[in-house]
Amino acid sequence: MARIAVIGAGMGAMAAAARLAVGGHRVVVYERAGTHGGALGRVERDGFAFDTGPGLLQLPAVFRDLFLKTGKEPLERCVELSQVEPAVRHVFADGTEVSLPNASRAGVGEALDAALGGGAGARWAAFMNRAREAWDRSRRPLLEEPLWPNWQVLAEREPYPAAVQRRLLRRDRVATTLTEVAELELGGEPRLRALLEHYALAYGLDPRTTPPSAAVLPYMEQTFGAWYVRGGLRALADAVYERCLARGVEFRFGAEVTRIVEKDGRAAGVELSDRSAEDAAFVVAGVAPGVLDGLLPGPPIRATGEVPSQAQAGLPSRLTVLLALRGGRPEDTPYRTVVHAGDRQDELDRLFGPRPAVAVSPSVTVLRPGDPELVPDAEHEAVTLTVTVPAHAEVSEADVERVLTVAERAVPGLRDRLLWHEVRTPADVAAATGADGGSVPAPALASAGGRLLHPSNSTRIPGLFAVGGWAHPGGGLPHAGMSGALVAGLIVEGPDFRGSQ
Repeated sequence: MARIAVIGAGMGAMAAAARLAVGGHRVVVYERAGTHGGALGRVERDGFAFDTGPGLLQLPAVFRDLFLKTGKEPLERCVELSQVEPAVRHVFADGTEVSLPNASRAGVGEALDAALGGGAGARWAAFMNRAREAWDRSRRPLLEEPLWPNWQVLAEREPYPAAVQRRLLRRDRVATTLTEVAELELGGEPRLRALLEHYALAYGLDPRTTPPSAAVLPYMEQTFGAWYVRGGLRALADAVYERCLARGVEFRFGAEVTRIVEKDGRAAGVELSDRSAEDAAFVVAGVAPGVLDGLLPGPPIRATGEVPSQAQAGLPSRLTVLLALRGGRPEDTPYRTVVHAGDRQDELDRLFGPRPAVAVSPSVTVLRPGDPELVPDAEHEAVTLTVTVPAHAEVSEADVERVLTVAERAVPGLRDRLLWHEVRTPADVAAATGADGGSVPAPALASAGGRLLHPSNSTRIPGLFAVGGWAHPGGGLPHAGMSGALVAGLIVEGPDFRGSQ
């Protein structure tokens, strides 16, 4: 039985800790904050409760597997899961609205035809068929296996089988970015383009430079569904924490790790801010890249020549506005509404341009859970607004007012119902996670020269492993759970571990 030190109590770190404890190891988690959950934060005030991280769970099979492998009690006995219906409502710039059903390819096609006109559903279905091929080709190396030593193969190979546009007397044309997929394969329909580009934008990716392999993002949602956890996703973090405790994982909160101890060329423990030291046979770091590099002297912890890190890609952050409203949530209100920007090109230019700034009229995701556990009574509603904004952005009151104006398209009478609101800026994200400027990692994607891959879970220092959104396979809640499984496998089975079969 080895002693293992885990730095951070985020979801990836806790997933690794629970699996390692089941493997017979003594696991101690050191968390500088006073609670667990990482990005799955929570704000409670006046009987209202809000998630400050994601609001929906995709690929719940990842956490079902975690609970299955770490105890007899399955996930559904620990949290209450339900598929939201519809999965999402889109409100486009021209006022068109469409509600897309959950995990129903045929239903999505019918909804698009009804809202956008005949042929829209067929074009989207053809795109989703190609997205399925991209998923089949990339799922295992990107999600279920440790990053290949010859990761350049993933960087160079585009798994999306783009449709070829034949042109008389000119070279055939194929899409090389997600925006070009919309132009060439979705008929240039502006609302279909907005629908597709939003999947990149929601993860902080510029669709104009994001490769077609990002087609796996809408494929995952529309194939495996979007799920709500009663009590919010914070309830899932609580369940994983309780599972860790049940397996004997020890948590030390308010314990900031300031140095990873290295002995004889390998990780040998951690040193805390109070100058105490703890020995360990392995160290698992669930922290942002800059934080990880600061825990060891010398060159960056990532090996020379390793895959480029999204940490250097200037990924954006999130602006979150929490709204306490008087008046109950109307029946049949969609859980999630995406209100698209009036000028998408301007939004992208401001977000990814040479001088990034908050868009004048941004796309806003509106979450209206309708969960009685989140409000003081049935005569109130808790609403969360989320906007992708530049890292390091200084958010002004005028920016927040513009977000509220956009959100009124989804929540009529919002300002008349508003009791109070709280704002979470990139600075708040940075303070909570340590990520530079509050950047939020995106899921790993193939091709693009490796720019959208993440560094491997192993590092240049034997015995030191990286887990969570800034390590393979990248950002997103299910990916965090996958990274925990990969790190546990690498420690228990050694470097020859090739993932679950």
